[in-house]
Amino acid sequence: MAHIPEQQSVRRDADSASDLARAGARQSPAPVPTSADVARLAGVSRATVSYVLNNATSVRISEPTRRRVREAADELGYVPHAAARSLRAGHSRMVLMPAPSMPVGALYRHFFNELQWALRRLDYTVVQFGSLGTSGDEAARAWAELRPVAVLAPGDGTLTPRGVQVLKRSGAKAVVTLGPQRVEGAHALLMDQRTVGRCAAAHLLDRGRGGIGVVVPREPGFETFSVPRLAGVRAAAEPAGARVVPLELGYNEQSAAQLAARWRESGLDAVFAYNDEYAMLLLRALQDAGVDVPGETAVMGADDLLLGRLLRPRLSTVRMELPSGQRLAELVDRAVRDPSGDPEVHRLLGAEAVPRDST
Repeated sequence: MAHIPEQQSVRRDADSASDLARAGARQSPAPVPTSADVARLAGVSRATVSYVLNNATSVRISEPTRRRVREAADELGYVPHAAARSLRAGHSRMVLMPAPSMPVGALYRHFFNELQWALRRLDYTVVQFGSLGTSGDEAARAWAELRPVAVLAPGDGTLTPRGVQVLKRSGAKAVVTLGPQRVEGAHALLMDQRTVGRCAAAHLLDRGRGGIGVVVPREPGFETFSVPRLAGVRAAAEPAGARVVPLELGYNEQSAAQLAARWRESGLDAVFAYNDEYAMLLLRALQDAGVDVPGETAVMGADDLLLGRLLRPRLSTVRMELPSGQRLAELVDRAVRDPSGDPEVHRLLGAEAVPRDST
């Protein structure tokens, strides 16, 4: 074996190291663009870049200049640093929305989507936080760690007055609850689900029904809505002499078939099936069991889904009226701008019966 002089070996090792360094340099990511880079490319000051990209309205900037800044930012791939902006402003622009602990239907998904778009137009960043498994003050502390400027919390007992104070001490300027309960220190948008049950019962009573079954979903997490809807049916039907019977139903064909098989034994002549999805499931099972709808039994849902209008018979339902997402976004913005103002309370959720062929 030929002997390689030590000096030559060292030189080769050095060359190899240089080659590796150059390869690493070629593979290293490009420098992160800054607002100074955007300013140079657009031919404006860094302050102008900040005003344009933060949608500031306090300074008048021509539309051509705004367009030039945005185009420069797009070309460079520049994105403002949220943490740095929050540090300068003394607070973030984050609105935290804890993920709902229960399944929500199409109506509520549309409402929350509209709300998020409205908040984005007001220059807030909406973050949905998955807090499954946490509740009470533990949940509030988890939310506070993210230092949001506002929190939209469920008004279902998850948030406590102490939790509101935890959030405010961490820098939250607005805490708004959305649900059936008020929480001391927070703005409240009250949604009384009993209204839905009362509306359904009133319609079925008008149709001459005297025995009303009320579907209570077997799946966990629905209690926030199902319990008050059942209470609303009872409040309207029992004083009129009608019988009200809770009916547990799983969201599957087997559960619906089992309920339909013993339907005639129940002596009921109407059912309010929590929402349109459960109503459609049960309606089909009743038809399969030979129960005439609406001759023997009236069937009613809630949410006014399009699919319910395509059934035969067409599904009667309760149409709910939620506020616009823009209205709630404006409340959040108003509360952020005036954190010392008295908490506002708004009662929401109107309801009306929509009679169709199933009742």
